[in-house]
Amino acid sequence: MSDKRRQQLLDKIRRASAPITGSDLADKFNVSRQVIVQDIALMRASGIPIIATSSGYMLQKKMDSNRVIKTFVSTHNDFDQMEEELLIIVDFGGKIIDVIVEHPVYGEIVGALYIETREDVLAFIKKVKETGAKPLSILTSGDHIHTIEVPSERVFKLLMQELKDKGFVSNDYM
Repeated sequence: MSDKRRQQLLDKIRRASAPITGSDLADKFNVSRQVIVQDIALMRASGIPIIATSSGYMLQKKMDSNRVIKTFVSTHNDFDQMEEELLIIVDFGGKIIDVIVEHPVYGEIVGALYIETREDVLAFIKKVKETGAKPLSILTSGDHIHTIEVPSERVFKLLMQELKDKGFVSNDYM
């Protein structure tokens, strides 16, 4: 039964147009959330590229070959600035793939985000506030790295200038 459930679980995640929460999947399959977490772990171990985002589980998407993947270092210290930073990125047509902090003890900590729209940003901020969760950047006094996907080098430069003007990045942002 568990192999059949995992196959159905994969099919549901594959067909979904948005991430699906573990709780929703547990309800769908009439099992506990912990069973879903274990199923996802087993599927990942077998090489299936399922990621856990702040919105739920999804298959890792392939990057659009016509777009550019970039990383940059940013700094901010509150939720309003975090929201503003994310909105600037999506307003320039960017997708925020992840956030990374370099922790002095644990090393690199990566949080998958996959935020593409203003609605995604607002839902992410709402979830952070409602759950009382702290951003990863709190571990590094506001410093963090984003991996983003943008339409072109030109758009990336314009985006970086806007983030610099707002005080989120310095001249040496890469």
